[in-house]
Amino acid sequence: MFAARPPLSSPIVGTHSAESQRMLIESSWTRSSDHGLRGQQAQDHHTLPLTDLRLLREQHQAFMQHAAPVMETLHQQIIDTESMVVLTDAQGVVLYSLGDDSFAQRASQVALRPGVNWSEAQKGTNAIGTAIFEQQPVVVHANQHFLHSNHGLTCSASPIFAPAGDLLGVLDVTCDYRGFHKHTMALVRMSAQMIENTLFRRAYAGQLIVAFHARAEFIGTLMEGLLAFAADGKVLAANRSACLQLELSRGNLNSHSALSLLRRSPSELHKLASFAVSAPLQCVLPSGVRIYAVPTALPAVTSVTVGGLTPPAALAVAAAAAGSAAEAGVAGIAGIAGAVDKALRSTQARPTLELSQPLPQATLDHLDSGDGQIARVVARLRRVAATDVSVLLEGETGAGKEWFSLAIHRASARRDGPFVAVNCAAIPEGLIESEMFGYAEGAFTGARRKGHQGKILQAHGGTLFLDEIGDMPLTMQARLLRVLQERVVTPLGSSASIAVDIRLICATHQRLRDLIEHKQFRDDLYYRLNGLTVRLAPLRDRSDVKEIVSRLLLSLGGPQWTMTPDVWQQMLHHRWPGNLRQLSNVLATAVAIAGPNTLIELEHLPDDFLDGCDAEDGALISEPAPHRSAGNSEAHSTSLDHLAAEAMHRALTRHGGNVSAAARELGVSRNTLYRRLPTAARAAPSAAKFPTQ
Repeated sequence: MFAARPPLSSPIVGTHSAESQRMLIESSWTRSSDHGLRGQQAQDHHTLPLTDLRLLREQHQAFMQHAAPVMETLHQQIIDTESMVVLTDAQGVVLYSLGDDSFAQRASQVALRPGVNWSEAQKGTNAIGTAIFEQQPVVVHANQHFLHSNHGLTCSASPIFAPAGDLLGVLDVTCDYRGFHKHTMALVRMSAQMIENTLFRRAYAGQLIVAFHARAEFIGTLMEGLLAFAADGKVLAANRSACLQLELSRGNLNSHSALSLLRRSPSELHKLASFAVSAPLQCVLPSGVRIYAVPTALPAVTSVTVGGLTPPAALAVAAAAAGSAAEAGVAGIAGIAGAVDKALRSTQARPTLELSQPLPQATLDHLDSGDGQIARVVARLRRVAATDVSVLLEGETGAGKEWFSLAIHRASARRDGPFVAVNCAAIPEGLIESEMFGYAEGAFTGARRKGHQGKILQAHGGTLFLDEIGDMPLTMQARLLRVLQERVVTPLGSSASIAVDIRLICATHQRLRDLIEHKQFRDDLYYRLNGLTVRLAPLRDRSDVKEIVSRLLLSLGGPQWTMTPDVWQQMLHHRWPGNLRQLSNVLATAVAIAGPNTLIELEHLPDDFLDGCDAEDGALISEPAPHRSAGNSEAHSTSLDHLAAEAMHRALTRHGGNVSAAARELGVSRNTLYRRLPTAARAAPSAAKFPTQ
């Protein structure tokens, strides 16, 4: 039995007319029914396992880090309105969210939290899932939601597209339906455009970018068109505003050049960009419309991820934007547009490094941050850096292998050559051969008209970094071995071999010897790669955590960022299963949540990180368990809770109710002790009146 036709709660919502909104919602309801959903069914609270969510966030870390400062500033504009700002991937899985504390509990009741899928197939008609399907901004108000459990919400969502036009994800604001305001959709759309423009400029850093508009005063705003050109003047990409102004699709733009679009030669535009001429240049579009253009060429930013986008220098941009808005006395749409745009653009003149990596600089001297194990690694790398000896870096995921590879390159004689990074685990097996070796014109259906230069040829004269080499398919290993032996590359579909001069650095989180034993890695390739093998210690075994944290905070907006003693305790004693990558992401998130404040407190740390701390703290205050059968697991769990409660009660009694002193004795944080106080009070009645200072 299909759901009834959706009612409309308002004559016009967001950017759609009443009729188009009705048709959009009805189409979505039909799809929801086709997915087998029923309006009165219970809300699905299923979330991705923590490990899968961490992997998903790692895959989208550049996207998240670009979006986070804009989300923070958007939240500042709607604060205290019972709202939540949400970012999802292209499938509708929530990656990151922030909102009012008063609304957070209600949001969790409707499963609006990281790891939950909000596609139409999972949640029926909703702004996130419907925006993904429609590929346009969508508002779903109150009982326009397919599931009855979501009728108390109003959601305003806008898709976010990559520079090439692919869907990256969705930005959404969800609020109590009684507090909905039509301006929310405008804020969301503008914020999504900010993220897209920043992604565009970062993706084509090092290339000629021309910003243009028919009105000169609109250059430098969200309304500007952006065109990226290759050195020969061919169009590489365009943002949505550029396509609208040029009245051309992204596909049609590929056949154009600077001369055909702007009637200006590439050399003229490059010359103006090199002199940083800020006065707009007058151009005429093929349609005859006169525009103003400003060419720029930002410094190229080294990226250590295949297809990755280099994010802003720090998530503290949000704090700068909020501060600028407050000083100027602006609010609402104008405030978010002006303040965030200004803050984001202030970072575009400086080369930046990914916050997901461990340190703000990648040199061997800087990576030597005080740990004895790392000092020995750096000493060995210094001896071979100036040579062409192959280096194999081993270490757990997130241990900093990318940064050490870049540091080796910068210490070598090839420092002025290219540094090309390839994540062997991130490229589909069917594409890795063409990505690595390139292909000739017409090599296969869908190939680029003039062929494609592979990563190995791109690294000619420089360094090729193969990350996660253990995940390279066996067939590719054989071809790579030939390249290393003969120092020539034969692109797919070509009979010509091209000589290459590269220095090879590889990295893996696996033990290649174990893979060799299981016939998953070629032993002859291993011995070709294994010039010098070094193993990077995991963060939990390093003695320089405090120094690393201090440097990361410095890279996140200067020396003003400080942390409370409780936060320092968490930093220094956490086991950091995600190593340096996890640490940098935790700090970046904390800085974003702290907003204008410069003091990071426990409440600013991500929930999943604190949950991990709770798990570790629980092990500290629980006594060793005797052997038990599956039949008494529930009783054992109750016993452990009782033991933990008694331990806390005794510690609090000894210290006269001083929570800080009791937490130090137990080796846990005050935050953990506060969380466990209600449980402790039930398990140990005498502890029912725990003080909370």
